[in-house]
Formats: sequence, structure tokens, C-alpha cells
Amino acid sequence: MIDLGMAASPAADADLIKDVTEATFMADVIEMSNTVPVIVDFWAPWGGPCKTLGPMLEDAVRAVNGAVKMVKVNADECQALTGQLQIQSLPTVYAFFEGKPVDGFQGAVPQSEINEFVARVVKAGGGETPADTLNDAVEVAEDMLTEGQADDAAQTFSAILGEDPNHAGAYGGLVRSHIALGDLDQAEAVLNGAPAEISSSPELESASAQLGLARQAADAGPVGELTAAVEADENNYQARFDLALALHANDDAEGAVTQLLELFRRDRDWNEGAAKTQLFTVFDALKANDPIVLNGRRKLSTLIFA
Repeated sequence: MIDLGMAASPAADADLIKDVTEATFMADVIEMSNTVPVIVDFWAPWGGPCKTLGPMLEDAVRAVNGAVKMVKVNADECQALTGQLQIQSLPTVYAFFEGKPVDGFQGAVPQSEINEFVARVVKAGGGETPADTLNDAVEVAEDMLTEGQADDAAQTFSAILGEDPNHAGAYGGLVRSHIALGDLDQAEAVLNGAPAEISSSPELESASAQLGLARQAADAGPVGELTAAVEADENNYQARFDLALALHANDDAEGAVTQLLELFRRDRDWNEGAAKTQLFTVFDALKANDPIVLNGRRKLSTLIFA
């Protein structure tokens, strides 16, 4: 069972976020930061940006489930402290770890920047954010898929999406799990149901390419017969193209790329540039740093500009 994390309970919130004074600053910030990073929000009740930033910062702190703590310092009531720390504008936010400031910013900033700041603080303290936990779960599910446990992988990817419906890696993994299970219609349904925000992500583009190749594989002919046809007539372009499909269907992506490159070399315009189109589909289905992709793209570029 993979623990995908739980939000902090209201009971724990009081310990997670608190108001401090000059008298409690040493214990609640400096000493506490030896155990867990502490974010300090210096604010004032008269500051409009302070009223905006505070709740946003609190939300970001709650989201990391105790990986950091937060204290709020009313600058009007703690003037000696703010003077000692040279706080010159409000709001000012500092993060302390092991008794020292490790990060900070001034002024109201967007929620995305606040989230990034909190994530940096978590990492500075050697912790993990919920996003890190979900990414770790994706890696576990990917391992399941590689080991042939497609059903378990699909369940894990689905659980991740329950935590983060916009996780592109989990969506792509779920599509590929259904492809591995032979349920291409369900794979397509999952792909079509992806949120618009991630529909053009590399993970879903790759899954889409793999789905297209899987549908082609259903119609691929016997490798032996197609190889014989190409050997009998090297200019039998349809046979060479079909051979590439058959090779890919039999998990020989490198062989497929070789045949498609040869077809492109012989006639790049055949069937409206089908060889080049198919090459890009194969490349998209693989990881960008796969040697087959890197070598194939290099050879294709050489042919294009020859």
C-alpha cells in the first residue's frame, strides 16, 4: 500500500501555525527550527498585502502536511525583534532551519511563488512535499508496469489521480496501463478525459503516440513474410512500411526506425510523407533521451538536409 499523504487535521493546525511574541520567538522559531524548518510571517494588521499573503502562506504550509511549521509575528507588537532582524517592509517572510535563515521574500506574491518557496524550504530541511510523494508513487507504478503488473499499475495511477487530478505522469501511466492490458478503447477514453490543462503535456503526447502504435499493431502483418517481400523488392515501399509496423508491434522499435529511415531515404514523399510521420510517432512514444530517439532524429536530420 502506498501512502499518498493526508491533509493536516484541524487539531494539528494549532501546532502547525501559531502567533508568537518576542518572548516566545527563541523557542518557537530558533529552537524549533533544529527539528523542522519554520517559516516566519512578519505582518501588520494595517497592511493590505499582509492580509492577502497570510492566508495564502498558511494554505501552502498546511498542504505540505507538517514538513514545515509557520509562525506569525505582529510587527507592531514586536518592534524590538523586527528591528534586530532589520525588517524594513511588510510583509516579510523568512524561513529558518537549524537556527539560521535559509530563504525568504518580501511583499505579496502569487500563490504559485508561495508554493515554490514552501517547497524549497521543505527540501532545505530534507523533507518531501506531497508532490514529491506523488512522484515517488508514479515511479513505483512505472516499475509495476515495466514488470508486467499492468493491473496493479493502473490501480496505483488511479489512486494518484484521486490525490491530484492534474498529474500528467499519472494520467499518461494510466493510459499506458490500459494499453498493456489490451483495452485500447478504455485507454482512449482515459486519454480523452484528461483535463485541458495537461492535454498537451509530454506524458500525454507520449501516451497518445503509444495508443496510435498499439492500434496499428493490431493490423501488422507477419515479420517474416514482410521481410521476405522487402528482400525480394527493395522498392516495395508498402511492404517496407508494413515491416516497420510489424517490427514495432514485436517490440523492435530500433528495427522499425531503421526501416522507416531507409524508406524516407528512398522516397521521402511516398504516401504523403508517411515514413517521416511514422518516425515522429515512434519518437513521441519513447522517452526523449532514449538512444533510439536520439540516433533516429540525428539520422533523419542528416537525410533531410543532405
